[in-house]
Amino acid sequence: MQAEYPMRVQVIRTKGQAPRFYVNLPIPLAAALDIQAGEQVQWQLLGRSDLRLHRLHAPPASPRPKK
Repeated sequence: MQAEYPMRVQVIRTKGQAPRFYVNLPIPLAAALDIQAGEQVQWQLLGRSDLRLHRLHAPPASPRPKK
């Protein structure tokens, strides 16, 4: 699995509302972490160039099949 996923921050500007910024989660990364649509997450600011995405209710890790 790839370890780095470069992406761009997107912005949506709607008249009369504050701009909203979005970061998409690449499908291979979401699949590797077993992230489901609708999961609650929160950002943790570690520094000006570092953010951590924290899963609030992560399911327990499923056992990996033996080879």
